[in-house]
Amino acid sequence: MKMKYYKTMMELQALQNFNNPSNNMTNPNFETNFQDLLKSFLGQTGSNPVTERATVSLASLPNMMINSSSQMSISPSIPSSINSGSGTIDEIISKASAKFGVDEKLIRAVIQQESGFKTTAKSHAGAMGLMQLMPATARSLGVDNPFDASQNVEGGTKYLKQMLSRYNGDVSLALAAYNAGPGNVDKYGGIPPFKETQNYVRKITSTYQV
Repeated sequence: MKMKYYKTMMELQALQNFNNPSNNMTNPNFETNFQDLLKSFLGQTGSNPVTERATVSLASLPNMMINSSSQMSISPSIPSSINSGSGTIDEIISKASAKFGVDEKLIRAVIQQESGFKTTAKSHAGAMGLMQLMPATARSLGVDNPFDASQNVEGGTKYLKQMLSRYNGDVSLALAAYNAGPGNVDKYGGIPPFKETQNYVRKITSTYQV
């Protein structure tokens, strides 16, 4: 929230006191005056019950900044737990891992390689979401919205599990099938001689094994 320019002598004096720690320490009315000034800016009065929620203590002053334009900003404190979406994605990965018996580290490595954890990712070929599901593959896995993180990770993990089962737990072959299709893995009797697929398998296995 940004406040208007200070125009009165009282406001200027309050700012002087605020910027002078020695004044703050010797003036017992500093905090009270500062609170009253802030409340007047917020358009609140003593009879307004909201005033109680607007009380500012000296302990909260580190969260308040007065910039070079003599404007005041109040920056709310945001818990780190909601400052990033990684926690929610971690929960989705853990749930899919437990449901299908696929190592969480492998799921994360595939997501990192496929989309860089971008839920809205879409390739030129039409692959979508965190684990880059093709439309037909998504439908076969019961994924209605490939851009929904939960649906995408569950569908992608389910498909990865199918490939792991098909190739007896061989991670390299499962990844090759995930990238190039099981038909090509069967055709070449191993990782297909495609540069993209070979790099794909190499990058993910190196990340997964760290």
